[in-house]
Amino acid sequence: MFKQRKNRAFKYEPRFSKENQTDSDLEDNFDSKGFVSKLKRQRGNKVRVKGALPVKTLILVLVLLLLCMYVLEKKYM
Repeated sequence: MFKQRKNRAFKYEPRFSKENQTDSDLEDNFDSKGFVSKLKRQRGNKVRVKGALPVKTLILVLVLLLLCMYVLEKKYM
């Protein structure tokens, strides 16, 4: 009657695993030129992190806040 879902299998590979590094990789870590080149390579692979709230939501909240301030000021003045 109902189809059973299969369990998902993930291929997780840690980014900084000691087992995956060779001796040449360890030497590159201490080399300043190797560090700069690795930094430039990794810069393009950044993952964008979303902010807490979208900009449209923040603008809407700001407008509503200003509107409420205006109404309250007119009411009590």
